Amino acid sequence: MTRFYDACMVETGLRATQYTILSLLASRGPTTMAALADVLSMDRATMGHNVRPLERDGLITIQVGREDRRERELALSTLGAKIEAQSKPSWQKAQARFEKEFGTEDALAMRRFMARIVQLDLTMDQETF
Repeated sequence: MTRFYDACMVETGLRATQYTILSLLASRGPTTMAALADVLSMDRATMGHNVRPLERDGLITIQVGREDRRERELALSTLGAKIEAQSKPSWQKAQARFEKEFGTEDALAMRRFMARIVQLDLTMDQETF
């Protein structure tokens, strides 16, 4: 899946995960790195790896959290908003192609299953094993 979306997004210069981060910031506004990692089911290290190029390229800003100075708050820059808007048609085209190939009902079912999986508490503890 990731390779498919990355290939569809290649003309934008963004990987699928990078576009997803920009899109979430565009729709939700500034948010902490931890909250965004939670939404995307990523650990903080993976989130940091994904946002560094976005910050380097001036697409997002990272600042000390307003409520908790230990947190890092991510926000879309003006350039990031422009790139997100320009990239949206490529993302939508990829979504449409996926649904056409996989089937609209199956795509919806897959998204529902993935949402359920994300909600599971699959933390590892010694008592479980």
